[in-house]
Amino acid sequence: MNLPNLITFSRLLGIPFLLYGLYIPTPQSQWICLTVFLIAALTDWLDGYLARKLNEITDLGKFLDPLVDKLLVLAPLLVLVELGKIPSGAVFLILARELAIAGWRVNQTTISGANIWGKLKTLSQIIAIALLIAPLSPVWQLSALIAFWVSVILTVASGIIYLLPSKLE
Repeated sequence: MNLPNLITFSRLLGIPFLLYGLYIPTPQSQWICLTVFLIAALTDWLDGYLARKLNEITDLGKFLDPLVDKLLVLAPLLVLVELGKIPSGAVFLILARELAIAGWRVNQTTISGANIWGKLKTLSQIIAIALLIAPLSPVWQLSALIAFWVSVILTVASGIIYLLPSKLE
């Protein structure tokens, strides 16, 4: 396993801490969760950068990176649903898109990397989750929900675009 793949795999280590901390309703815990989440999210950029720079792009990395991304995004979203911060139906749409794309990829002979729409989807999800986790004033709650709904729309749109034969980009 090369360095970029190890970094991708290490991102999984933050998820249990994130999940545990989200159930502790204190500002300090929320800031810690935000930090853990953002560090894990930044390693997504780092592993991709290193894979390209070191010329160590592998099929394992192409498979593992989006899988870990899905876990990093879906885990806190499911806790946020349980805590009543976001609607379950919206998270279901995100989950359905991710399962559809994963199922579609299984039948492909080669694994393709994320297109620009997939990258925008991931970025919008990271921003939305960060805003939802952060202990911000009530004024920011509407912004967090708007960011969340933008991420839901981009998630669905990117899934449709990914599955289109013309591969719109």
